[in-house]
Amino acid sequence: MKRKWVIGLSILFGLLLASIVMYTKETRLAANYGLGNELEGEMVNGALPVIEDKAQLNKYFYQIIKEEKQNQKFFTLTKEDKASEETSMENSASDTSSKASGQEVSSTNVQVQGIDEADIVKTDGEYIYQVVDGRVNIISAKSAEKMEHVASIQFQKNFSPSQLFLDKGQLLIIGYSYSYENNAAEKKIAVDSLYAPMNEMTRALVYDVKDPSRPTLEREISLEGYLSSARKIGSKVYLIANHFPQYWLLEDDDGVDLRPRYSDSVNKEEATSVSYDEIQYIPGSKEANYTTIAAFDLSLPTQEAKITTYLGSGGQLYMSKENLYLALTNWRSSDEQREEAFTPNTMIYKFRVNQLDVTFQGNTEVVGTVLNQFSMDEHNGFFRVATTEGNSWDESKPSKNHLIVFDKDLKQVGRLSDLAKGERIYSARFMGDRIYIVTFKETDPLFVIDASEPSNLTILGELKIPGFSNYLHPYDENHIIGFGYDTKLVTMEGEKEPRILTEGVKLSLFDISDVRNPKEKFTEIIGGRGTYSPLNYDHKALLYNTENGLFAFPINVYESVKGNEYEQKFIFQGAYVYNVSLDKGFSLKSKISHMKGKELYEEWENEIQRLVYIDEQLYALSHSKISSYSLENYQIISELELK
Repeated sequence: MKRKWVIGLSILFGLLLASIVMYTKETRLAANYGLGNELEGEMVNGALPVIEDKAQLNKYFYQIIKEEKQNQKFFTLTKEDKASEETSMENSASDTSSKASGQEVSSTNVQVQGIDEADIVKTDGEYIYQVVDGRVNIISAKSAEKMEHVASIQFQKNFSPSQLFLDKGQLLIIGYSYSYENNAAEKKIAVDSLYAPMNEMTRALVYDVKDPSRPTLEREISLEGYLSSARKIGSKVYLIANHFPQYWLLEDDDGVDLRPRYSDSVNKEEATSVSYDEIQYIPGSKEANYTTIAAFDLSLPTQEAKITTYLGSGGQLYMSKENLYLALTNWRSSDEQREEAFTPNTMIYKFRVNQLDVTFQGNTEVVGTVLNQFSMDEHNGFFRVATTEGNSWDESKPSKNHLIVFDKDLKQVGRLSDLAKGERIYSARFMGDRIYIVTFKETDPLFVIDASEPSNLTILGELKIPGFSNYLHPYDENHIIGFGYDTKLVTMEGEKEPRILTEGVKLSLFDISDVRNPKEKFTEIIGGRGTYSPLNYDHKALLYNTENGLFAFPINVYESVKGNEYEQKFIFQGAYVYNVSLDKGFSLKSKISHMKGKELYEEWENEIQRLVYIDEQLYALSHSKISSYSLENYQIISELELK
């Protein structure tokens, strides 16, 4: 008994000591930085206010620390009532081909025609560039019969390439590096410590590849933080990075520098912190992150990049040729809203793009969350966004979906509310005045929406079918291709309520000729439960050509074991190549694989990542090799090992 009393007193003493330390820290910081809970200020002549000095910035982050502690108390008290959500055409690109030197050459499948997106494979019609295993391979594809691995760009150990842009003899390699510099060094935190803070830098390396066998580094631009997204219009590149500073270090050291860093080798090699008076903020902002945008022109290698920094924003990105929109999930909603629906809203930030100038235009908040970039769109000066509010698993407060339209000043002009209650959005596609939205819980409703009058959004038709589409791709103005999963409703042994199980990958060709009566004209089911494709979550994995109906993608196929539908076996790894037509639907033309035989398991090194075509030849790339095929009969032409 005495021992228990001693242990109890020790615990109480420890808690008391911790409280005193915390109170001392909070008292000291409160005395230094006051108790205001947000940045004050206002826009002047359309310009955002800027941070005045270090004291103002530290005060801002200290208040975030206080708010997070209050939120922790709230979540601790209410966590038992919560659960997690299950995971699962000018302005509509419909082709992945382009002309290069008179050749027919595939390009990255993008959302908006004329705006390129970074990818792991690019080609100019003569050479293929591939990010793989921490390096960039350059393969000559001048001859499909005799491909040649002409060069590999190797990097220092602390740099990992992830995406590429290609523009007229210049290769832009985007990646990231980690270090324990800056705050960790200042605070003398051991590098091998479990709690040592790491600094991530997004880096863009520009190589001259006019002679692809001898790539030469020309320039490097770095932004502190992780890569949010990147776009390219012509030779102009827009690189967006998000940075979450280590603001919790303020509790121990208010001398810490919380500004993001950047560098451009045009003027300096070393990274420098953004000046306080160059950090813009939105009045009333409470976000704990930075968004830094670097805009530079690949055709002007000696011109300094334009760097703009904002406190807040980030998340999903949609870009038109005139504007850039960032959607940030706003978890800092009021306690009243949390208790009502326990669902975040989304902040939308609009930026005007004029050559290399990226300027803030305005912001607004929408109810619910945005699924991905395809849930946003701009058409005829109007911004449209589709959101899901609530959680589809919560039957007491069922989820609902919304389509909201804003004018050029982000003033709401139209809204379609409470779409498909109890479900959530799985995919969306905006095609001019017509909008397609797929929701799902037990069946797959495809909604056809008329947006020709932004103030009067109208549901024209609805189609309910088994399964759901993760991705929608335009075929023509009256047909759209859905790519997702087949599903079935089953009751498991010992359970009363049925559950939804995903089955094989499903392709659907929807006929919207009669907008009030959309039809699933053709379907194709690939494999069974466990089958998956990168296209389920990454639109850039698709190779599509409008003229010949080529529709190809990587895939891993599983099927049920005979006599036991709940046990799956692996049967194929590679890519499926289809022809899509309005007469025959999906016609499987070829199965391409880099596996050596009938293996029992997937092989990471032989998993096909991308497919491209040059004229009448198709190329498949994996970690281990590149293979070429005839588009006429899909017979293999040659293979090249990539060691």
